[in-house]
Amino acid sequence: MTNAISKYKLTATAAASVLAAMATLSSCNHKELCYDHDAHSPKFLLRVEASYQQEWELGPDGTANWKDFPTWAETYGMSYDMMRPAIPEGLRMHDFPVSGPSDMINMHPMGETVGMRPGEHQLLFYNNDTEYIVFDDMYSSAAAKATTRIRTRTTYMGNPFNSYMKETTVNMPDMLYGNYNKSYTSERNTEVTVMSVTMHPLVFKYLVRYEFSKGLEYVAIVRGALSGMASSVYLQSGNTSPEMATLLYDCTLKPWGAEAVVTSFGVPDYPNALYTTTRTPRSNALNLEVRLKNGIIKSFNFDVTDQINKQPQGGVIVVKGIEISDEDGKQGSSGFDVSVDGWGEFEDIIIPFK
Repeated sequence: MTNAISKYKLTATAAASVLAAMATLSSCNHKELCYDHDAHSPKFLLRVEASYQQEWELGPDGTANWKDFPTWAETYGMSYDMMRPAIPEGLRMHDFPVSGPSDMINMHPMGETVGMRPGEHQLLFYNNDTEYIVFDDMYSSAAAKATTRIRTRTTYMGNPFNSYMKETTVNMPDMLYGNYNKSYTSERNTEVTVMSVTMHPLVFKYLVRYEFSKGLEYVAIVRGALSGMASSVYLQSGNTSPEMATLLYDCTLKPWGAEAVVTSFGVPDYPNALYTTTRTPRSNALNLEVRLKNGIIKSFNFDVTDQINKQPQGGVIVVKGIEISDEDGKQGSSGFDVSVDGWGEFEDIIIPFK
């Protein structure tokens, strides 16, 4: 009996030793699977201190000179400051070292202290809280760009002033800020290095006003489109790509007509003067689609190329004299009403990420 108990104790002790060894091995293997394979190599501390330029429009010279344009007035019901974009919820530093793999570090929107591998780096900064922004070609800082999701609308027939060129219809981009540091060298230092980063706007706002002169009382739902705008922006330079896209968006009914705040990368093939010219011929068309209370859908198009040329990166666009005739407004009005919850079969479709 004693021998049996001794064998049992020996066996239990051996099993415990094996389990302890397996736990140790498991712990080592887990460490080898960590995201940062250089986690145990020497790193030097960098303190990022971020600030944000909260402009929603820039003139051709890169300054916020909206007061120079007669289309803006505080009688529109809002001040300039009310349109300013908010501080984002998070900041991302995309590190492109001269030697070694690239890395992405997420941090507080105002910055924080992060570890850097020694050597020379190229650093891209942008906010990481976007919903509709799609980041492409992030393998290098020079190629990295931001675009947005495709959005389709079966009733939109395209830019009537530029019908020979088809444009992709897209969702409006979220607010995007960016900054690029061409060369930063991380050196051995006993103190934390501080880097001040000013985040510049890469997405701008247009306040769009559709002013009615007749028949607004017949209108139930409104939505719009703005064509001839940039489809993407390069994160390194702030320049927009030459490809054009049409922004689709919803509008809000007002006592005088319809209104929308449209976000955009700006006009195509255009430099961002604050972020660091040959232009693609284009026309800009503003579309308004209305669904009347009797179910009739009407579409209006306006050539706003001159207004956009004066305001390449945000501003105020106004079109006037829109009319709904009594004949259209009262046609077939036998109690049928359009739900303001949506357009039914005319609902836009946003293409998800692949």
